Order: sequence, then structure tokens, then C-alpha cells
Amino acid sequence: MNTVALRLLNQQLISPQFTSVEEVADYMCAMQAQDYRMMRWAMAMRTKNPSAKTFKKAFDDGRIVRLHLMRGTWQIVSAANYWWLLELCAPRAISLIKGFISSNKITISDEELLRVREIIAQTAADKGSATKEDFVQALVERGIVMDAHRLNYHIRMAEMEGVICSGALLPTKTTYALAANRITPATPIDRDEALMRMARLYFNSRQPATLDDFVWWSGLTLRDCRKGIALLGDGIHKENYFGREFYLTDDCRSRGFRKGKYLLVPPYDEYLISYKSRDIVLPPEYKHKAHNNNGIFQPIIVRDGIVCGNWTPYKENPQPSFFLGDHDTDLQAEWDAYKKFL
Repeated sequence: MNTVALRLLNQQLISPQFTSVEEVADYMCAMQAQDYRMMRWAMAMRTKNPSAKTFKKAFDDGRIVRLHLMRGTWQIVSAANYWWLLELCAPRAISLIKGFISSNKITISDEELLRVREIIAQTAADKGSATKEDFVQALVERGIVMDAHRLNYHIRMAEMEGVICSGALLPTKTTYALAANRITPATPIDRDEALMRMARLYFNSRQPATLDDFVWWSGLTLRDCRKGIALLGDGIHKENYFGREFYLTDDCRSRGFRKGKYLLVPPYDEYLISYKSRDIVLPPEYKHKAHNNNGIFQPIIVRDGIVCGNWTPYKENPQPSFFLGDHDTDLQAEWDAYKKFL
């Protein structure tokens, strides 16, 4: 089993199958969107013809949605997956937010939560796409003054209640819209169906991956993750590799890999963040080059699936810095593709 090649193929990083970013979002279930600018490249590079303009249109139309969904961090999901994923993930996410509030010795009463949520919802409805500054102004007009930290908790709680989600895409500033006005209501599904869907989408797009990988990525309990896998029945199987059990689905892509391919991968990309153990593609002695222990991820260069260097997205050239292997190579083709996307 060529684990690295299979991951590249199933993550759509080589020989991508999709023409639109909403298809990518549908397929990937949820994609890390911590970096507001580079999330655009993370999704678009998984399409056949990456375009910042088409990404913006999909985002502005509400076909893809950004919110705090799993692990207390930002993700992008498709509108089609939004409601059932929110229903599945919100209880754990709300518990996590309450833990943050408690650990920071902040007290937010139910009365305050409800009042501020109503103001946030009304502001988002009035503005269409509201910024944090719009929320601050609306609160001040009603005699409420709070610091940015406290407001962030209110915004996250409103997200998890399905009140607000991402609004229009601005160059560098996040906006929020009323979810009910942006995303078509969906017929609810039961929890078992949601667990099975998440398991299927995760392993289809990240395989080969382990149970521990799935638990880490989803933010769900070990019990829930095991149940989701079990519900897939014969559609998923295990293979041993390097002393670990990896899951693969019947839909696993295995053709299309070609050697000598370089990739300019953005920070926080699913190629690393999808897995608890990243040593398959990132030698442990170099992990500090890709991310630190505080969860800050760097732009990376990948060759044949192995992380081998770093690059700089916002300069006149990629300014490659290799830390693994002897790389006397020209990244111009990859850089040109990135610049064309922009």
C-alpha cells in the first residue's frame, strides 16, 4: 500500500476530479479555514482550474460556509452539509466554548447570552453581512460595552445555535450573516445517520487514515467515531501498515499518481491537519518546520507527497527553503498556477 500516493489522490491534491469549490467542500466534509486568506487556495488547489474569483462567488452566494465547527477552530463546509454537521458538532463545540469561558474566569448569564444574541442576529439581518465592528456599534447603541474576548464568545455561541454564519468574503476581514437567510433549511437526519455520513466523507477524502486520526479531526468522542465506522459496514475495511491499522473505503482512488510533482501547500491544510499522526508524510525531526506545539501551521512544499520545505505566499516569488533532500528544482510552474489563481 502506497499510503502517501493514496492520500494525495483522495485529498484531491493531484489529479483533482472537481470543477467547483462547493464540490470540494461536499466531498471533504469540512476543511480547516483558520487562515482567512489562504483557505481560498487550500480549496481551489483541489479543483481542476483554481480561481479566486469563482471561490469568492461561491462564498458570497452561500454555497460554501465558514464557521467554528470542530475543535474550537474555523472550518469551511458546503451549504448542503451545514445543518446536519451543525446538529452533530454543536453540543461538543458549545461545551468547549463554555470551558474557555470558565478557564478565563468570565461569567456570562443566560439573560446576557439571549440579549446579545438577539442584537447580533438583528445586526446581521440589517447589514446583510456584518463585521465585528458592526456588532460593537450595535451593542454600544444599546448601552452594552464589552471587550473583544467576550464578544468572540457570544459570536461563537451564536454560530453554534445556527443563528449566524459567514457573510460576504472581504479581502482580510470576516463578516457574518443570518444563517436562516443564507442557507436553505434541510430535513433533519438522526444522529446515527450523521455519524455514518461524517465517517464516510472523512475516510473517502483522507484515506488511508486511522481511528485516532478520525477522533482527532472530528472532535467527537471515541465511542461516536467507532460507531460511525461500524455503521459503514462492508463499505470500509482495515489494512496494516507500519504497525498501525488504516481504514480504506471501497471508493478509494488509486490511479493518477505521478512522480516528481511539487505542491505549494497553504498553512493549516487538511493534508496535515486531518491526521493526529503526521509522520507518514512529515518526518518527526522536521515537524517544527511545518507546525509548532501551539497549533500554528506554516506554508509547506510537498514533493511526491513528502513535506520537504517551506514557501512564502505573499512575495514576488515563493522563496523556497528546503529542509529535506537535495532539491535543485524550479518551482515556477507551481508558482505560476498559484499566481494565476490569485
